Amino acid sequence: MSIIRTTVRLTHELQNEDRYVRVPFDVPSGTDTLEVRISYDTEKAVIDLGCEGAAGWRGWSGGARRAFVIRTDDATPGYLPGRPEEGEWNVILGIHRLSDAGADVIVEILRPAESMIDHGPTASPTTGSARGSTRNLPAPEGLRWFAGDFHAHTLHSDGRESISGLAALAARAGLDFLAVTDHNTISHHPHLPVIGAQQDITLLPGQEVTTHRGHANAFGDIGWIDFRLPAQDWVDEVDSRGGVLSVNHPISGDCSWLHPLSRAPRAIELWHSTWYHELIATSPLAFHARWDRDAVLLGGADFHIRDQGVGPGTPTTWVAAEDASPDAILAGVAAGRTAIMGGVRVEDGLTVPDVFTAPVLVRIEGDVIATDADGTILVDGEGRRRSVRDDLSVFEADPAAGPYYLLHPDRRIAALCA
Repeated sequence: MSIIRTTVRLTHELQNEDRYVRVPFDVPSGTDTLEVRISYDTEKAVIDLGCEGAAGWRGWSGGARRAFVIRTDDATPGYLPGRPEEGEWNVILGIHRLSDAGADVIVEILRPAESMIDHGPTASPTTGSARGSTRNLPAPEGLRWFAGDFHAHTLHSDGRESISGLAALAARAGLDFLAVTDHNTISHHPHLPVIGAQQDITLLPGQEVTTHRGHANAFGDIGWIDFRLPAQDWVDEVDSRGGVLSVNHPISGDCSWLHPLSRAPRAIELWHSTWYHELIATSPLAFHARWDRDAVLLGGADFHIRDQGVGPGTPTTWVAAEDASPDAILAGVAAGRTAIMGGVRVEDGLTVPDVFTAPVLVRIEGDVIATDADGTILVDGEGRRRSVRDDLSVFEADPAAGPYYLLHPDRRIAALCA
């Protein structure tokens, strides 16, 4: 076995110059496996971990791991399998947090790898769970509303569930689709079609492009988006590849959106699960009023672990599409056919969407239709209010005056659409 050991001194001066420090190492011809390990004083730093091969990006695990393995036929979740190509590679150390005194990071390269690879448990196939699409919400001709969630994580980044476990949770919650959006990696993409078929749910390929100045979800099987480039490059690259980019949780703590843009992306995650902390808050709407008013509205639970108490589908995003295939769902998003529902209940400590009973507000051309919303108040983007008095109410609604949203009498938001 060959072991290369390097000590890297991380300082604020280094962080100021480049948050993503490259630690180079050579991979000789004939290498079948390799393993990377890092160690450091966690009281002095929080370090993200990634890898760039001689031929391109090989993966990212952020702060969730301190080691990874790449083999010809497999890799640690977050990393791409394949024979390690000959040439200069780089361990990427992302300086997330650093004490005043800095920190030493010990980087070890092992050839061949000696650790096992764990993809997590396989969940039993989900059967008999009704899906939101069977609610048959009023829809444009030839389309149906499908229930889903555009933000979730697995073991391929900082989530705790396997892809299979996450898919089972979403299927049991009544969702028709779920976007798997692990941070700065697409290692999960090849697994999605098979696992989605096993759990009878559409799994949309996504990547959460993640930096300290904001996050964005890139949707579609469009390849990896380099988070180290300017955010405008993300927008342009995703568009050129035929995907959809959404700015995530734009007013959420230290993950708020700070990147300058000359052209906004197609979508915005207007309803992130953090809105449940204060459902009378108007800050997401205030941000939207100063953003691109034509942006497609999405919602995301941002599921990571069950202990957080936020389950897939809270909030639920409805998409009017021809069917539940990934292409059809993303076509519906690109066309702006979305609506967001907030109704939830709690089961076993985890929020679950009230897919079949909560108030929903959907748009069909020049009208918005409120379903199961008797007693709520319809408000438009200019603040005009109308009472909802039936379980199915149709209102004339100019899209230019959006977004439109439903409020409970106590001012809690219930649902919204463009």
